[in-house]
Amino acid sequence: MNVANVIAHRGASAAVLENTLMAFATAKRMGADAVELDVRNTRDGLLVVHHDPRLADGRVICETHHLDIPDHIPTLAEALESCAGMWVNVEIKNDPEEPDFDPTEIRTKKTVELLQELGELDRWLISSFRRETIDRVRELNSQLRTAWLTVGVRDEDLEPVSESLKSAGHEAIHPYVGLLSKPALDAFHSAGLQVNTWTCDDPARLEELMRWGIDGICTNVPDVALSIRQRLQQA
Repeated sequence: MNVANVIAHRGASAAVLENTLMAFATAKRMGADAVELDVRNTRDGLLVVHHDPRLADGRVICETHHLDIPDHIPTLAEALESCAGMWVNVEIKNDPEEPDFDPTEIRTKKTVELLQELGELDRWLISSFRRETIDRVRELNSQLRTAWLTVGVRDEDLEPVSESLKSAGHEAIHPYVGLLSKPALDAFHSAGLQVNTWTCDDPARLEELMRWGIDGICTNVPDVALSIRQRLQQA
């Protein structure tokens, strides 16, 4: 049985405030293999970690100077430093339907530049729902690992999607757990892709996915997932 990586979704977000240094530190203390976090940029170009394009008070992050960003929101550099000892799934937010859509991929370029400065390129896995964004990452630095985020892939599209991702040099696909089937997982694996699913907190489903041979599970409860994994390994 494949040993699934436990990926703390926005840190240990069921225990503490998501996408904060405390959330990442808590995930590390629990023993998570990895952390997933979200990247956006401020008006003056600083990369910060936040899921939504807007702050809680409604301000759009990309229209707000970094000095006016709440203190609990870390920069990407601070977040990655706090994740020492774990690998990190860096999700670049770049949705055409959101107010900070960046068709020029400047956010992507800045993210790649920071990861290059930090080194340890094998510690980073960059993902995005926008295929053009991860393609751009590959253009900027082919040593960086990349993954395509998706809600799901229709059965008839499993082979062409897998071939397209693999031929472009992408390492993984990240499908939504609610639509992931065993045949789809097997098809992705047959194409040479790793599969990290999002976001699963249900113990029964966590165990099922691990028995299937999933590569990674993004979860808000890494402690629960780790406990299940340990039990299965000892069985």
